[in-house]
Amino acid sequence: MSSVFGTTSVQAGETAVLELFTSQGCSSCPPADKLLQAVAGQPGVVALSFPVDYWDYLGWKDTLASPAYSARQRAYAERRGDRSVYTPQIVVNGGEHVVGSDVRSLAAAVSKLGPMPCQVSLKPQGDVVEIHVDGDLPKGTKAAMVFFLFVDDHETVQIGRGENTGRSVTYTNVVRDMRAVGMWKGGEAVYSLPASELSRLSANRYAVIVQPEVNGRPGPIIGAAIH
Repeated sequence: MSSVFGTTSVQAGETAVLELFTSQGCSSCPPADKLLQAVAGQPGVVALSFPVDYWDYLGWKDTLASPAYSARQRAYAERRGDRSVYTPQIVVNGGEHVVGSDVRSLAAAVSKLGPMPCQVSLKPQGDVVEIHVDGDLPKGTKAAMVFFLFVDDHETVQIGRGENTGRSVTYTNVVRDMRAVGMWKGGEAVYSLPASELSRLSANRYAVIVQPEVNGRPGPIIGAAIH
């Protein structure tokens, strides 16, 4: 990722999952949306936009937001114990959070990452998308959820009211839906979903996240892939 992060990069065998919690009603968010777009195509990066709905009261209802993503962001904060919920916020591999437009802080968070214990690959097989998962669970973890994410690679929105009135903002890898497809308990496993769901949900990409729960809240991400 040298073009954006200087000397910091995602090393071979590593994956950086960047979850950007953003809002069309947030005037501070467009720079973070641009940063996510800049890093999304770089090797080892799974960059995802999770539009939240809690700024809708400012005068513009976010056309891409879901209350489920606001709940996911709050659940992360509850697990960390810092109650830090804001936009733009990037959560890195389900752990550390940084201001979504702060390149240096994001680079510092990425530089701390190591290889994930779980390898994930996505294989379209005709009318079915197969999810292949392999590896070992972290010590003390009994199981992890396998989530399939329906993703729209880009969506440009003309914002008519609120803090971003008159702006045209492009969102990258917007998550349209996120579904638990199974529980992974280590070793080799295969999961599948019908490919037809992509068109139904206005998605043209898909991603997978393997993530255990910690006290009923999303824990560290231990495997991921995007196709």
